[in-house]
Amino acid sequence: MVHSVVFDGSASKDFVSALGVRASVPVKDAALHDRHVRFATDAQFFAEGVRPLTGLRRDPGIAFKAAQVAGRAVPPLDAMAKAVRSTLERIPAWGDFRLDQPTANGWTITKRTAPDYGWIDADEGHRAPGLAYVGSPQGGAALGVRYFWQRHPTALHIDGATGDDAALTAWLWSPEAAAMDMRPYHGTMGMERFDAQNEGLSVTYEDYEPGWDDATGIARTSELMLWAFPATPDTALLQEMARMQAEPPQLMIAPEHLHAAQVFGDWGLPDRSTPNRAAIENQLSNLVDFYAGEVDRRAWYGFWNHGDVMHTYDSDRHRWRYDIGGFAWDNSELSPDLWLWYQVLRTGDAKTWRFAEAMTRHTGEVDVYHSGRFKGMGTRHGVQHWSDSSKQPRVSNASYRRPFYYLTADERVGDLLHDLITSDQTLTTVEIGRKVPNAAKKLALPAGTIEMTFGTTWCPLAAAWLTEWERTGDVRWRDRVVAGLDSIGRLPKGWMTGSAPFDLASGRFVDQGRGVQVSHLNAVFGAVEVSAELIRLLDVPRYRAAWLDYCRWYNAPQVAYLARFGPPFGPRNLREGHSRLTAYAAFEDRDAALATRAADEFFSGDAGLGTWPSDPRHRVDGVLEWPGVSTNASAQWGLAAIQNLALIPEALDRATIVAPDAPGRRRQGDTGRD
Repeated sequence: MVHSVVFDGSASKDFVSALGVRASVPVKDAALHDRHVRFATDAQFFAEGVRPLTGLRRDPGIAFKAAQVAGRAVPPLDAMAKAVRSTLERIPAWGDFRLDQPTANGWTITKRTAPDYGWIDADEGHRAPGLAYVGSPQGGAALGVRYFWQRHPTALHIDGATGDDAALTAWLWSPEAAAMDMRPYHGTMGMERFDAQNEGLSVTYEDYEPGWDDATGIARTSELMLWAFPATPDTALLQEMARMQAEPPQLMIAPEHLHAAQVFGDWGLPDRSTPNRAAIENQLSNLVDFYAGEVDRRAWYGFWNHGDVMHTYDSDRHRWRYDIGGFAWDNSELSPDLWLWYQVLRTGDAKTWRFAEAMTRHTGEVDVYHSGRFKGMGTRHGVQHWSDSSKQPRVSNASYRRPFYYLTADERVGDLLHDLITSDQTLTTVEIGRKVPNAAKKLALPAGTIEMTFGTTWCPLAAAWLTEWERTGDVRWRDRVVAGLDSIGRLPKGWMTGSAPFDLASGRFVDQGRGVQVSHLNAVFGAVEVSAELIRLLDVPRYRAAWLDYCRWYNAPQVAYLARFGPPFGPRNLREGHSRLTAYAAFEDRDAALATRAADEFFSGDAGLGTWPSDPRHRVDGVLEWPGVSTNASAQWGLAAIQNLALIPEALDRATIVAPDAPGRRRQGDTGRD
């Protein structure tokens, strides 16, 4: 069962008290001592009868006890010890059972005989896998919830087990927990105007705007398993079911086959054949292991949080900046989703798969609006997943869902991808650059157009249109992609223009004779990856030339750049991550000198994570840390590492790794407005 909920309330007054899925299980044909309750736990399996026959002062007989424990019908009562048979009605029958998981690190089981009577503690433990059963020898049902403890507060309740029908409920948000609170986490603080909001951005990195920190329209999908049985199953079978539904078996195509098919752009299979390649491969593995471990060490769990990671580390507090503006939840900033999926494609590693899957489930739903005024947009990184006022396609990005969809044919993610094909219409009322006056904005926009950046807006939209064409064969979406590609290629400065008016009807960019406008963010939200796919799939020579030009010149030395384009030579950031653009141009143009430059850019670690010759993880005050870590840097290093290994392996072999802690090396940072 796939259960999706879209929050369509008003966060200031609507508080969801509980959210669940319930099954009704008939038990009236079974005696109370033949009714069975089961909960899967991370310790002893909880298996009890509604009216227990074990542990009594009087022994009913071994056959009766064994049958009840095993979940079978007990023998005929005339064989039961008379002292028990004649007093069965004096044994309390338990009608209601609760397994509650209020946090990721603790569950409890309680039970009571009936409403208005007290609850009795039965058991407790750490992390329950999320499966319950109620039934009898005449039949029963089991209900399981995936990500049960990871998405707390959850619960499994059985009610009315002494009546004709037992209610089996999987609570995705437990009624025992505090009501779901979707309110913004702070007030206006004097930031009614753009100038004050930009001041807030400069100090906390949060792009705040009153009314835009709205949760209305975000969603969450849960996966459940429901089984109907002709009789109570053996405990061993229920244990296997619990393990399976908590971590379902997953088919994975062999990486060698995927690589031979040349899908998803530029990546290669793991290669440790030289010292430099081995260092890169080791760090790719170590970095995923570090982040997957951080999820557990930092308890990045909860109904709305599970699947996301934090954006930036605070080395002073030795914790991630969970409470500091735009440094808190990552919300796909700089493509960690793609980094993880490319590592899955090349390795088939199960741990990386599970990590990437949880992220895809989260970022495609919680970080994206599915209804309302922001429909189709995603929210920039913030303290709450919906709190930042920057609503953009760079986060709702179809590129981040494509690998998971094509590896699984998951129907829910397919629906999410389909929903994005008209999200450009939302940009007619949600102006991304409204707070940043610049020369391009001052130019009058032709009728029917909106201002659109190539990398952070058009490329995510193009990925959605590409996917719709691939899935349906509808050539309208192919033609819309081609229109964008061709029109970018026809601009005098091509991709170097950065942004231009986009005609919503035709899907073409309009030439206004603009000059060069380079942004360090334009290529790092899937533009590299989707451009590689589009160039391989569609024959649009002008776009290929424009993209290769951008790849060659973004990281170019200042002297060469000024000789080519003239002043100004604006600030550059993320040089390490952009090395893969240089590598792409080197590979396509068979330019050995450019390949050498790309390798040097990558190993310089400039404005990036850097490549460590050995595992840099160490403990500080008992806390495991990776020096200088941020998810921006990690994701971009990971993508650059994977793509450089595929495009310029020999150049990497010849280059020198600059240790990240070398004197004078510029550390990664967020410079300039994003």
